[in-house]
Amino acid sequence: MKFFPKPFLQEPIVIFCALVLLTTGVFILNSLSPDLFPQYYIYILVALSVFYLLYLFGFDIVKYFTTHLYVFSIVLLVLTLVIGRVTRGAVRWIPLGDYSFQASEVVRPFLLLFFAQRLSGVRKSIAKIAKLGLLAMLPVLLIAIQPSFGVALLTTIGISVIFAFKLLRGKSFIAILFIVLLGVPLVWTFFKPYQRERISNFFIYESDPSGSGYNTIQSIISTGSGGLLGRGFKKGFQTQLRYLPEKHTDFVFAGISEELGFVGASIVLAALFILYFRIISLACNSDDEAYTLFAIGSVVVLIGETVINVGMNLGLLPITGIPLPLVSAGGSSLLSSFITLSLIMSGKSVKKVLR
Repeated sequence: MKFFPKPFLQEPIVIFCALVLLTTGVFILNSLSPDLFPQYYIYILVALSVFYLLYLFGFDIVKYFTTHLYVFSIVLLVLTLVIGRVTRGAVRWIPLGDYSFQASEVVRPFLLLFFAQRLSGVRKSIAKIAKLGLLAMLPVLLIAIQPSFGVALLTTIGISVIFAFKLLRGKSFIAILFIVLLGVPLVWTFFKPYQRERISNFFIYESDPSGSGYNTIQSIISTGSGGLLGRGFKKGFQTQLRYLPEKHTDFVFAGISEELGFVGASIVLAALFILYFRIISLACNSDDEAYTLFAIGSVVVLIGETVINVGMNLGLLPITGIPLPLVSAGGSSLLSSFITLSLIMSGKSVKKVLR
């Protein structure tokens, strides 16, 4: 046990929930897409190593390097557009030998940390807020250009929540929210044709079951066919006969529902809910404003990923390519989640040590 710092063991809820989700993900992915292994174990090892190293440094130390991390993030996002690998018309992946990673996913925790630190202790100065607003627009635009609408949206939401939590109260928050909602139709003009098609098809997917509505229909069938306990490991009809597309990423929740049933899906959702509730609790009980802002912004992003992923698996939301945190296959998403959890845990633990 000496390998782990003592405070590391003082936050068992976060550790337990993360392990439940990671283990469930590995288990179901071995059934849905066994060809991912053993390579996926390398992704897990990298994510856990970064998690541990960041934890050793601690939130209180890392937050003083936020300017460096912001610049590092911008460099990676620009590098993506310059040397990135083109996949399905989008440039989102930076090649790294035999591997590649999605910079927009990896740098998001660092961007949230940057704005949380910069806004902490700052008075409501219009000039400073405007400057930070411009700094926030740059990475979001770089992500949108790739294009990666889902990641850009969640990054925008996370940063906006940090600003709102710091600056807005009561009627001011409602007014800003109203303005944002009015601006949503304008976003439509920036969508690529395939993005508009995804949203349009969401409302009429039943009219084209073998074409544009195929993914949604197969996901709904998979989700509802598992019953209480599921069809069993590697016994899913939809998953094993390849009717369910992108079953290891976008539609992993549907795969869980079919093979592990309502019970398995409920365990995953319960672990996510408990994890998010604990993060909110840590944020609300901290006397470090930067930590509170970062934790709140981060948990909103994680909740957003969960709601969007589960929603599109159930046919309630358009397909956007957002992974299920700690469960879906994806080294970049996994690394991003563990960076977030490491910073959240180390902030809580350092505070306990100082006491």
